[in-house]
Amino acid sequence: SYGRAGATKRITVGKDAKRESLVLDAGGLKLDAVLSGGVRIPPKKLRFSIYEGQAEANHDRALIIPDVEPNSVVRLNAGVYHVVSTYGSVNAVIRSDIRVEAGKLTEAAVEHRAAEMTMKLVRESGGEAIADTSWSLLNESGDPIKETVGAFASMVLAEGDYTIIAKNRDRIYQKDFTVVAGQNKEVEVLATEASAMDPEEGAD
Repeated sequence: SYGRAGATKRITVGKDAKRESLVLDAGGLKLDAVLSGGVRIPPKKLRFSIYEGQAEANHDRALIIPDVEPNSVVRLNAGVYHVVSTYGSVNAVIRSDIRVEAGKLTEAAVEHRAAEMTMKLVRESGGEAIADTSWSLLNESGDPIKETVGAFASMVLAEGDYTIIAKNRDRIYQKDFTVVAGQNKEVEVLATEASAMDPEEGAD
């Protein structure tokens, strides 16, 4: 075997010494990802999963190798593979089909259209973040996709429109915001009556 690549051959063992050659139809795959404009992504926030290229009858794909670090070389049989790149832990996911050729190292880089956002609840613009805040992030359809607790809520998000809901001391505040690919920024939620919402509505 050669990494995750392998081959088998049936041989017959006799009295005389015999040499058999086994040819591996294998190559290497090296993966990386960048943000818009070629900006590098911190390796600790980036992972890849490699699946069989052909989907099964139920449309699922067999997982071959999970949690592959960027720029590491994976040895595979020649063929087409389905690669999933995950930036962060929420919804910044890119899928692509990549062909590995025998005897060659295939280097592939995908582009994530995402950014790192840091939310904080403040009493005034530019103010200190209020501790012990519960956060709930909704996507454009209003579905919850992330919950966390703390003075700051930092997460990587795919580009698009979102609503962040902050709860502190039985008061609920919300703010709509847009993620632009490659533009990391802070989102301040003001703890004012203007941004407050009905607690009954926030409980749904």
